[in-house]
Amino acid sequence: MSDETLRRLLEKHWAALEADRPTGEHRLRVAHLPVVTAQGALAAGIDHEGHRHILVPVHSHRKIRVSPDGPVLRLRKRPLEDDETYQMYADLVCLRTDLNDLFTGLCVDVLSAVAVLTDNAIKALYSVLDRWKALFQTVSAPLGPEQIAGLFGELLILDRLLARDPSAHRIWRGPDGHPHDFAAGQTAVEVKASSGTGGRKARIHGLDQLDAPAEGTLLLAWLRLETAGAGDPGLGFLELVEQTLHSCDDESALLDMLAAAGYRPVDAEIYRNIRFVVTEERWHEVGSGFPRLTRQTLLEAGVQVSVEDVEYTIDLSTITPHCMTADAAAHVLDQLIQESA
Repeated sequence: MSDETLRRLLEKHWAALEADRPTGEHRLRVAHLPVVTAQGALAAGIDHEGHRHILVPVHSHRKIRVSPDGPVLRLRKRPLEDDETYQMYADLVCLRTDLNDLFTGLCVDVLSAVAVLTDNAIKALYSVLDRWKALFQTVSAPLGPEQIAGLFGELLILDRLLARDPSAHRIWRGPDGHPHDFAAGQTAVEVKASSGTGGRKARIHGLDQLDAPAEGTLLLAWLRLETAGAGDPGLGFLELVEQTLHSCDDESALLDMLAAAGYRPVDAEIYRNIRFVVTEERWHEVGSGFPRLTRQTLLEAGVQVSVEDVEYTIDLSTITPHCMTADAAAHVLDQLIQESA
C-alpha cells in the first residue's frame, strides 16, 4: 500500500473508534490493520481519553524498552484479550491530540517498516522511532581521540557480552551516568583504554568510579590500543559499532546509548579510517589492596570529603596481585549476564 492509502486507512479506523470510546480507564477499542507479522496483525486503538494508539504484536516473553517516555509519546508492553484471544503488544500512544497528524505520519512509517520486516516487527518499530527522534536531536561535536579510544574499549567488552546475550546492552550503564561502565546485581566492571605505547596508566574520574557495589565485586579492565592503518590487522571503530548493533536485539536502544556516549551515525564518515589493534589486556579485581581514592577510603583516613571533580592516574604495572587470567575475566562476563537475568 502507498503511504497515502495507509494514512487514509488509519484516519478512518481512528475516526470510527473515537465515535464509541471505551468507558473503562484501562481499556482500548481496537481495529486490526492489514499488516500482519508472525505474531499477528497490527492494530489501531483509542483509549477512554481519546488518545490514539498503534499496537505491534510481540511474543509474550519479548522485553520492550520504556522509552520514549515523555509528554508526547509513551511506549509500553500491554496485553489485549477478548472472548477468544489473548495477545501481547508493544503499545505506542500519542498523549497530545493536537499532534495527531504528526503521529499519523509516524504510524504510517511504522506500518511500512513492519511490512518489510515482518519477522522482527519490534525492531522495525524501534528503527522508525529512532529516525523520527533524530530530527530533533541536538547537534554536538564529534568524539575526540581519547573519547574514541575509551568508547572503543567499552564496545569491545559490550560485544563479548552481546555474544552471550543479545539483550546485554542493558548491562552497559556508563552512557546513562552510572559510576561503572557495566553493572548487574553485585558485579560491576570499569573499562579503561589507553592508546600508544606508554606505561600501563589508567585515568580515574571521580571518587565513586573505583568504589565497588555494596557487598559486591568491582573489576577494572585495561586495554592497550594501537592505531592501525586501513590495510593493517585490527578492527575499525565503525566496524565495531556495526557489530554491536547487529548482535543487539534492540538496535534503537543501543543507538540511544551510543548517542549518550557521544557517537552519532551522522558523524560516521569522520571515523571511517580509525582502526585499532588491542596489544595488551589486563583485568584486576579492585579489592582492599588496590590503589584508589574513594569517599570511604578518605573518610577512613580521617580526611573530610568536601571536594568534587576529582581525577587521578593509577600505574597498573606496580599492582599486586597481578592481573586475572583470561578464563577468570570470561567468568566475570558470564557472571554479569547471570545477574542481569
